[in-house]
Amino acid sequence: MGLKMADDVLGRGLQQIQREIDDTFDGLLPLPDDNSIQLVEAMRYAAIGGGKRVRPLLLATVAEMYGASRAAAVFAGCAIEAIHVYSLIHDDLPCMDDDDMRHGKPTLHKQYDEAIAVLAGDSLHALAFEILGGMQVSTDPYVRAELVHALASASGHKGMAGGQVMDIAAENARGELDLHTITKLQQLKTGALLCAAVEMGAILGKVPEEGRAHLRAYARDIGLAFQIADDLLDEEGDEELAGKALRKDADAGKATFVSLMGIEDARQQAKALSEQAIGHLSSHGKEADLLRALAKFIVERDR
Repeated sequence: MGLKMADDVLGRGLQQIQREIDDTFDGLLPLPDDNSIQLVEAMRYAAIGGGKRVRPLLLATVAEMYGASRAAAVFAGCAIEAIHVYSLIHDDLPCMDDDDMRHGKPTLHKQYDEAIAVLAGDSLHALAFEILGGMQVSTDPYVRAELVHALASASGHKGMAGGQVMDIAAENARGELDLHTITKLQQLKTGALLCAAVEMGAILGKVPEEGRAHLRAYARDIGLAFQIADDLLDEEGDEELAGKALRKDADAGKATFVSLMGIEDARQQAKALSEQAIGHLSSHGKEADLLRALAKFIVERDR
């Protein structure tokens, strides 16, 4: 597949999933006529109209590769995106990263206040599992249970939240952590939800456990490539394009892939991981072109 064709495939895929996720969140979060309206407004502010929607795109693409319903995949994609958005809301709080901008607009605690931001994050976390428990995702209770287990495992202390704690420790370590520790940190903080997206797509497609190894390997590689690319963007990126503050890691003296490997070696490692991820899809034909294009995009993006 040529570069322009890959760009076209990915561009169309991203535009479609962004529209579908926004429309589904709009339906899931109608404004109430009571005093909880501000909370729902805040949830909508954070969940609608922002982000690349990489995780829902991964989930939907894998699900459709194995014959699952697009509509079911979009609902499941909203569940994983709700977890991702809640994590960003909490990550931006003063007690965490203390950020003022996210996706080119004020962070939630700046637009509203800290209490609403905490509650909006909590509510999006709950919404994720409410979605996965619903019949619109699957009429098969075993599929729903497996989806819940996959997302819960990736979100908690063995996944994203555990990685966040390690990230806080990395700040306190002032650059003393080694590459092995940083890799493990990022496999949890960033990689766990990306892996969950691929896993959940396979679950919707009813792929047996033993048939998912190559998909897990693909997800693991793009997860690390994604974080290395993030570290490169933090070092070299344009804040206006990124829509958030950059170079905070360097200012804090935090160990990253870039600080440990150097810019050029980090860039080459991200590219190698992207190519390795694509190699894991060798048993698939054109139906996996979007996954291949996404692996390339992850290391070439500017935001």
